[in-house]
Amino acid sequence: MRYFRRFLYFSTFLVFIFTSILTLYYGKETFHFETGTVPTQAQGTVPNTHHNNYQHHFVLIPEELDNDYWRLVEQGARDAAKFHNVYLEYLGPKQANTAEHLKTIDMAIAGRVDGIITQGIGEEQFNHLVTKAKEKSIPIVTIDTDAPESERAVYVGTDNYYSGFIAGKAIINDTTGRQHVAIVTGRHDAPHQKLRVQGFMDAIATEKRISVLTVEESNITEIGASEAAHKILKQYPSVTAFYGTSALDGIGIAKVVSNLKAEDNIYIIGFDILSETLEYIENGLIEATVVQFPYQMGYESVERLIQLNEGKELQPLQHTDTKIVHKEDLPLDPATMSGGQQP
Repeated sequence: MRYFRRFLYFSTFLVFIFTSILTLYYGKETFHFETGTVPTQAQGTVPNTHHNNYQHHFVLIPEELDNDYWRLVEQGARDAAKFHNVYLEYLGPKQANTAEHLKTIDMAIAGRVDGIITQGIGEEQFNHLVTKAKEKSIPIVTIDTDAPESERAVYVGTDNYYSGFIAGKAIINDTTGRQHVAIVTGRHDAPHQKLRVQGFMDAIATEKRISVLTVEESNITEIGASEAAHKILKQYPSVTAFYGTSALDGIGIAKVVSNLKAEDNIYIIGFDILSETLEYIENGLIEATVVQFPYQMGYESVERLIQLNEGKELQPLQHTDTKIVHKEDLPLDPATMSGGQQP
């Protein structure tokens, strides 16, 4: 019995050692960016025997992977990567998730990549990660949303304050008489969304006939925008105009306004040029939209990272184009539709 007990203890100890080795090995593999791989679309990596032929290894981390806007950013980045012989990975949360986003940045740093392109996040943990990357000589370019309080090297993207400002100027120019505006924004805590709201507020500040009734959150979803619009119309029957600050807001607002047969009395200005947004502009339900150039953002962010790796000094703010589109501007030219063009 004593020998059997010793055998049992010894067997248990061996199993523990074996399991620990497996855990360490596979844990390491889980959080390690393979240097000999080529990315599939948001599916991780597959073997590649020609990785050593690339000049640099960059990672693009979007707000969410399977999103029309971020796919245009990705396409621009991939075209620039191909042109400059750069190995590019596209990794991040499937849906907007700050914790997962931050974890992906940390993994990229641990993978010793040559540069990271990521949407800026207004959190202290993000700032710590940027500092950590800088200490390891990994430059970070923020894209779409800046984090100026961090040690990021460069921001490439829309001047979000300006985009809100020109949206405010559009409603001034497009309307007459008293206007009671409701704003539907993607997320209250998102820095770029706050700038789009602030720019709008400042643009209309001296226009006494225009006032803002409320600012509601859509959580960057169409259904969220619809729910917000329905709530606003119920609580504020005097509303005459809507401003949506993220891509799906205008669409969600338009659907509610259409269902209530109120389109003749409501002005809507949205954001971005999804096909459904353009359809609503064509039929007059949405009056205007703010156009960004995400393809241009992706392309230029890769080029800025290359320059940073070469030791060049760059201006910290690299703003891409922004403009307002009305019905008379349709159909849009191919470069605008595709989010910009190759420089």
